[in-house]
Amino acid sequence: MKKTLFILMSIQFLVYLGFGIIIPVLPEVILQQNYHEVHVGGLLTVYSLASFFTAPLWGMLSDRVGRKTLILVGLVGFSLSFWLFSLFFDSLFMLYLSRVVGGLFSGALYAAVTGFAADLSNEENRNKYMGFLGMSIGLGFIFGPAIGGVLGHVNLALPFTASALLLLLIFVYALIILKEPARTGEANKRALLPKGAASLWSYRIKYLFLFSFMVTFLLAGLEATFQLFQIERIEITPLQIGYLFMFSGFVDAAIQGGVVRRIKNGTETKWLLYAQIMTAIGLFMTVFTHSIFWAGLSLCVFTAGNALARTTIVSLTSKESGGRYGTAAGMAYSMDNLGRIIGPLLFAWLFTVQPDNIYVVSGVLAVLSVGLIFSFRNSTKSLKNVS
Repeated sequence: MKKTLFILMSIQFLVYLGFGIIIPVLPEVILQQNYHEVHVGGLLTVYSLASFFTAPLWGMLSDRVGRKTLILVGLVGFSLSFWLFSLFFDSLFMLYLSRVVGGLFSGALYAAVTGFAADLSNEENRNKYMGFLGMSIGLGFIFGPAIGGVLGHVNLALPFTASALLLLLIFVYALIILKEPARTGEANKRALLPKGAASLWSYRIKYLFLFSFMVTFLLAGLEATFQLFQIERIEITPLQIGYLFMFSGFVDAAIQGGVVRRIKNGTETKWLLYAQIMTAIGLFMTVFTHSIFWAGLSLCVFTAGNALARTTIVSLTSKESGGRYGTAAGMAYSMDNLGRIIGPLLFAWLFTVQPDNIYVVSGVLAVLSVGLIFSFRNSTKSLKNVS
């Protein structure tokens, strides 16, 4: 059981490591090959698109063909995506193809791994199992940019080659160790639009969905453009950007582990206001970058606000769902993904048009989004009042 859980955690770690590892390398590749900067956002967007729109299919396939089979297929496909990216820097088409392949098979791995964990667990320990997987995802996000920056400092292709080899090693280990579990649950199909979701938009919970979109939209947009902006301002290197994102990842973990659990019931909206104002301050601070220290400080302020907002909005949405938690969580997930799809592309385009003002605009958007929380507070049409 412990070996199986370790493999599942390793797979989740590598999937999200693979998402983060590209952050400090992609802008350098784009600039080195003289591609238009908007392709930084485009390459991040197509990954999220491919993962999101094929997730329901992978979930059904996981239930039909088995968890282990889909995990093995996903590991090979995900490894292939890294090989393609490392070998074809000089072909924009192949870079896009590699990201589409990566998104496709990361969706397969997510569905199969979560389904596998559901089969292994019961009602009593399921939260613990999912918590372990969530921890692996968080660690992947934290260490992905750092590893990408360190290896990319040696050679831009090295992070992708190393990831591809690691995935193949995990494939061999999974092939030998994993045993198909007895089917007790379903894979997480992550429906594009959960059944009954449309009715939720008649209630004030809609403001929380829109706020959730904005929180993810700003995060994804910053991930896509922060390095490009800092290259122009302080000639930042992949190694430096990797360390900055790693440090901000620890700030994220500290906020979620130390601050969020101290939020008292009924005070969530107040904390969301604080969080979004802090997010805006971090964005405005970025405009005045003049040193690596200031770049790191502004990133950490933004991250602290964003982490606080992301976790608190999930808690408040579940409380506001009036017992329809599954539908509400599915709708919130869809809005998050919409933010991750639109954010990188729109921010990358905005950077090409107004590079000096991009974080002024995004900071203003963060401040304006506070109005959604006030609208939520002022509305009395709550799902909790529906019998």
